[in-house]
This record gives sequence, structure tokens and C-alpha cells, in this order.
Amino acid sequence: MPPPPEVRSTRLSANKDFAKSFVGILRVLQIALGAGLWITIATNKYDGSIHFVLFVAVVFWLLTLAIYIITLLDKQNLVFFLGGDRWLLSNAVHDLLATVLYSVSLGIMIYKTEKMSYCTLQRYKHFCLYKVYLIASVFAGLSAVAYLITAVYNTYRKCKGNNTVI
Repeated sequence: MPPPPEVRSTRLSANKDFAKSFVGILRVLQIALGAGLWITIATNKYDGSIHFVLFVAVVFWLLTLAIYIITLLDKQNLVFFLGGDRWLLSNAVHDLLATVLYSVSLGIMIYKTEKMSYCTLQRYKHFCLYKVYLIASVFAGLSAVAYLITAVYNTYRKCKGNNTVI
């Protein structure tokens, strides 16, 4: 009787060191702030350049979520072309691009908020998006700062010769 075939176990386990690290905590913060931004915008009426802000928020929310999960599961070696030894550099470029685009989004939200500033008059009784845009501006600004911190930190680690995120 032939021996039973070898069964390979492919268990997924979380990298708890990454989850507790500075970058891991910042990634969770970025995911929360990005979700706050796009939920704030998407649940209200928006038009014009706000579409760009929503696009940036959703795309970077999804990318950051994917990066967090891949790094948490230690599967960065499976990412074609960007993984392995290039993972830290890929993270730094992602964070730098997110910083730039969130900064542009912040500028758009500030402009839209200022355009709606007439709504703050006490006698104005109609529906106004001023507070929505103000909240979205805060989320965009905090997101830009969170990505900037991570970009600087990852770039510093890459310049020091590290190849891992943690």
C-alpha cells in the first residue's frame, strides 16, 4: 500500500510585530481617516472637483488596506515586481504619492468650504454642505499628514539600508 500523500499546510498567521509597530498603527490610522473622508463625501451630495477627492480617498483607502493586509500576513514576497526587497521602497513611494494627492484634495476641499461659507449666517435656513466640506477638509488634512509621516519614516529606513517594513 503506498504511503499517504504529503499534505502541505498553508496557514495564515498575523504578524503581530507589524500590527504593534509604528508603521502598522499608522496604516490603521490611514485606513480610518481615508474611510472617514470618503464616507463623509459619499453620503452627501457632491459635484465637480469633489469627484477627484472621492477618487483619491477610495483608491488610497483600498491600496492602503491591501498593503496593510499583505504586510500583516507576511506575504509581501508574493507581490510581483513590487514585493520582496523592494517592498519598503514601494511603501515609501505609495505614501509619498498619497501625501501629494491628499494635499491636492485638501486644497480642493478648502476651496469648496470657503465657497460655502455664506451658509454660516444665522438667518440662512436652507440645506448647506459647509459642515460636510469642513469635516472632509479635516479628514483630508489629517490623512495627508499621516501619509507624510509614514513616507518620511519609510524613506529614512530605506536610506539606512533596511529592506523590511518593520
